[in-house]
Amino acid sequence: MNPMDTLIWLLNFPAAHGYAMVFIAGFSILGLFAMSVRGAAPGGALRAIREREGLLRPEERPRGQVSGRILRIVFRILAFVMLGSLVIGILGLTGVPVTRAYIYDNGRPTTATMDGDWVTFTTAEGVEYTLESNFFSPAVYPDRDAYIPTGEPVVVRYLASHPQAFVIDSSQTPR
Repeated sequence: MNPMDTLIWLLNFPAAHGYAMVFIAGFSILGLFAMSVRGAAPGGALRAIREREGLLRPEERPRGQVSGRILRIVFRILAFVMLGSLVIGILGLTGVPVTRAYIYDNGRPTTATMDGDWVTFTTAEGVEYTLESNFFSPAVYPDRDAYIPTGEPVVVRYLASHPQAFVIDSSQTPR
């Protein structure tokens, strides 16, 4: 398995679902960053009050600090992943071929059919895939605005190790 193909496959999801990723990431980033700050851990405010009032014994080791730190680190990582997904989603919506150029250059060609926003193709291994190429971020390369007729055969290029990452080859469509 090619590591670059796997990376492109992972990046292709937010690029291919740009509209949904902008909303999902946009609404979740603030919550994830809020959960990653020190005061967001459960019991933190109560511990601060007990320390201020002198109700904690000096020999009592504070508990929950390690798990709270790990939780904050996990939320920070998730927040940055969602921030990256937001950027990739916006780029996909604006027509920047974040992953499509790589898939076009390194993908295996095969014929496919379009049925509305759905593309159906069979890989060289004989597995049939029906995947979405939505209106807002269509999986078409090199000409993103090319007219792709429904029901007509088109050429699709897909990554051999990850067929879910595909592009419709607009240079080989009927004109």
